[in-house]
Amino acid sequence: MTNYRTLDDVTVEYFTQHPEEIDNFLNETFADYALDGDSAVLLSALRIIARVKGISAMAEQVGMTRQGLQKALSARGNPRLDNINAIMRAMGYQLMPMPYRLESAAV
Repeated sequence: MTNYRTLDDVTVEYFTQHPEEIDNFLNETFADYALDGDSAVLLSALRIIARVKGISAMAEQVGMTRQGLQKALSARGNPRLDNINAIMRAMGYQLMPMPYRLESAAV
């Protein structure tokens, strides 16, 4: 039986090898979320970066169990704002408001 890698697996591998690309990835993901409100895509991106940084270590920093962090970042997850803030902080980021870019809305 062949074990195929998922797109998430490939993406985690890429960002593990190219950590300098994470900033752009997260910026674009949050910009897209601002336009379409697709929280499943946003949580998927955060889950990918959490895997790159180490789920267990991040869960400990955030004060959650590994399973709790994975559930919060699942497609059906609905984490509280304070959890998202803690997750972002553990990744080395902060949540900050930015002016809405009108040129992005036209795309």
